[in-house]
Amino acid sequence: MAGKTRISLIEIRRKYAGGEAPVSSHLLAQLRRDSRTGAQRLYQSLSVRFERERVERVRLDSMLNFERVLWKSGVRDIAGVDEAGVGPLAGPVVAAAVMFAGDPDIPGVDDSKRLDAPTRDVLAAEIRRKSAGIGVGIASVAEIDTINIYHAALLAMRRAVEALPRPPQHVLVDARTVAGIAMPQNSFNKGDGINFSIAAASIIAKTERDRMMEALDREHPGYGFATHKGYGTPEHRSALQRLGPSAMHRMSFPVIRELRGQCSPLFYELRLQLGAARTRLALAEIEAAVRGHETTLPLPEYKKLRLLILRRWKLLAA
Repeated sequence: MAGKTRISLIEIRRKYAGGEAPVSSHLLAQLRRDSRTGAQRLYQSLSVRFERERVERVRLDSMLNFERVLWKSGVRDIAGVDEAGVGPLAGPVVAAAVMFAGDPDIPGVDDSKRLDAPTRDVLAAEIRRKSAGIGVGIASVAEIDTINIYHAALLAMRRAVEALPRPPQHVLVDARTVAGIAMPQNSFNKGDGINFSIAAASIIAKTERDRMMEALDREHPGYGFATHKGYGTPEHRSALQRLGPSAMHRMSFPVIRELRGQCSPLFYELRLQLGAARTRLALAEIEAAVRGHETTLPLPEYKKLRLLILRRWKLLAA
């Protein structure tokens, strides 16, 4: 780089060591033209980082497409809504509504299920800092057992929207329509993975519910709520069989009744046979046996066995 002051490689290393500063194309061009060995090494490493950042920018641009259409039309307050905790055997279902009034800059936002716990915590803090408002809604275990988990999740989502500091002008929802809210809304299938505002809401809902389950672990020790967050892991099922259900368990879930030994003896016998079926022939035989008891078994038990058989067929076909 004759006739010009060479850029300081030490300063560049210091600036980009933490990983926060974005790499510019101008810097890469300078390094590419620099003949020093250290400059070429920096060029190689920062080029990889530049490409990774470019891919992330493209991904985020795609996730923000619907919001940008609305912003351009004059709609400013847009809330994404999602829930966490539909599948667990214990604890409340929690929903979050996250409202952005302008283009947020939060790399890494994604469906909360794709992120590990430390990353979710970091992103949740950043979302809270840059959002125009956050609302959290909860549906209790008693409400889940009374109106069922599907409607309880919708109730939590409505409460999350109502908990925002001001009503949004438009609502974006993951995979359903929230009843009881007046503003326009759009539903996206698997929206937490393709829409920015919904993904942000999924992160807030998940981190809020995880925090609640950790508190419940202290109130109801022995079940491992802090570890599995109420999901039906082998450890959780074992604790349920050993301790019985707590006040935080969803008694309306058929699996709770099953784990308590309250199903019919025939159900447990057929399930045991199913567990021992390791070949296609053996599985076909147990499937025929279950079908033969369609009128004998209670309907929920028959449906559960049919579901387990279907899953076993998929495993054998894999």
